[in-house]
Amino acid sequence: MAELTHFDDQGHAHMVDVSGKPVTDRIATAEGCVRMTPETLDLIVENRAKKGDVLGVARLAGIMGAKKTAELIPLCHPLPITKVTVDLTPDAALPGIRITATVKTSGQTGVEMEALTAVTTAALTVYDMVKAADKAMEITDIRLMLKDGGKSGRYEART
Repeated sequence: MAELTHFDDQGHAHMVDVSGKPVTDRIATAEGCVRMTPETLDLIVENRAKKGDVLGVARLAGIMGAKKTAELIPLCHPLPITKVTVDLTPDAALPGIRITATVKTSGQTGVEMEALTAVTTAALTVYDMVKAADKAMEITDIRLMLKDGGKSGRYEART
C-alpha cells in the first residue's frame, strides 16, 4: 500500500509540501451518473424542467466546482486550472445522465480531486434542478477514470 502523504510522523493531518516537486502537465478524468425515472429524463431532454436548462446549468456548476475544490476539500492545494470540460449525456438505458469531467493544469500536484468535484457538483445540480419531479434519483458510480502526470505517472481505471 502506498504511503499516506496527508499525515505527518505523529499521525496528524497536514497539507503536503509540494514545493520541491517539478511542474509537469497534469490531467484527470472522472465520471459518474444520475439515475432517474424515464419521465424525469424526458423533462431534461425536452428542456421542460421548471428551473430551466438542466444540462447547461449543471455543466457550469461542474466547472465552478472544479475551480472551487481547494475551498471545499481541506487538504487540497489551490491550483491554476488551465482547462475544465464537463459533458452530460442523457442515457435512456440508465435511465439518467452520464457525467464526465476532465481537468488539466501544469503544476506540482494532480487534479484528480478537481475532476471528481466537477462530476459531483454537476450531479448535485441535476438533482437540485429536477428534484420536484423525482426525489428518488440516485447519484452513483463516481470514480476516477484517468490521471496522468507527476511522479506516479499514468493511471487508467478498468472499464
